[in-house]
Amino acid sequence: MSLHVKPLHFVLFSFALLFARSLPAMQDGLTLYTPYTKIEVAPGESIDYSIDIVNRSGAVRHADLSVRGLPENWTYELKSGSYKVGEVSVLPGERKNASLKVDVPLKVDKGVYRFSLVSAGGSALPLTVIVAEQGTLTTGLSSSQPNMQGSSGSTFTFNATLKNRTGDAQVYGLRADAPRGWNVVFKVDGKAVSSVPVDAGGNKDLIIDVDAPSEVPAGTYKIPVSTSTHLTSSSMELEVVITGSYKLELTTPTGLLSAKAVAGSEKKIELLVKNTGSTPLSGIELSGAAPVNWELTFEPRKISLIEPGKSETVTALLKADRKALAGDYVVNIDAKAADTSSRATFRVSVEASFFSGFLGVVIMLAALGSVYYLFRKYGRR
Repeated sequence: MSLHVKPLHFVLFSFALLFARSLPAMQDGLTLYTPYTKIEVAPGESIDYSIDIVNRSGAVRHADLSVRGLPENWTYELKSGSYKVGEVSVLPGERKNASLKVDVPLKVDKGVYRFSLVSAGGSALPLTVIVAEQGTLTTGLSSSQPNMQGSSGSTFTFNATLKNRTGDAQVYGLRADAPRGWNVVFKVDGKAVSSVPVDAGGNKDLIIDVDAPSEVPAGTYKIPVSTSTHLTSSSMELEVVITGSYKLELTTPTGLLSAKAVAGSEKKIELLVKNTGSTPLSGIELSGAAPVNWELTFEPRKISLIEPGKSETVTALLKADRKALAGDYVVNIDAKAADTSSRATFRVSVEASFFSGFLGVVIMLAALGSVYYLFRKYGRR
């Protein structure tokens, strides 16, 4: 009988030993709980878990907490209140609260990631994070029309789009490396800016005004523009093709901008219309502004074409008002083409006409005669 009892005791003893070895894990009595164990986020986001640590045993338990299996470059922080913690003590039948913050990096692959919050006593809380899109640290700066053509002295307006492909809102500094003498202005919503905020995953429309110098030679010019933060940057190259310059000069053959006129008479003023640019000018029209009741016409009034470096002669016919008093008057004459214009301001000295002078002498003599008559008639009394 005893031969059969000893093996049975040995089996029971072995089972008890195995049970005792597993007893700490089973008798830890701690439960880790959070309501949301599977969360979907975007790259660069932070996840805040609210963790309950529940002691279901009859003794004080110490929860030595850590995170296991966290993906590479991910970070976490455990806090209770305002303190960072690594271990939490819980009275029997009570619970403590802690917060677990997990930071998902901006540069991360799309996919499902699993890790656990564990207590040294054996409790574990499995957590799952789904990264919904591929994460990068990139920024995109682009324009649908990065090339424009025009004349020197023109303003070229480019429409551009700035894309924030990071997981956080960014403030981008804006910069242009234009040739000397050129001016570049960035605008957002009609206002000039040097930086612009863009929401995470968002876009911002930019207007880039490029002012070319008036004397710049014909040719192709590159204007690099860039945008950057402390994390990321992007750049593109704008191109401006200068076809030439549009310049017009209105003057006289002698260069003098003064004339003499007689009230009521017509005066001819010879004008010289010069193309001083490097591009042909067409459809040039003459117009002017003279004092009230004056007449100003041109022969011809319109010039069909002037080649670069060439000029055309125009005659201005100016007739002063016949009642105009002697003195100096201002007459403005304009020559306008589609892309440029020029103005000449003339000082016109008006002289009285012969009839007006003769009439003035007659009136003066009549006045003197009247005075003499009155003096002779009443002077002796």
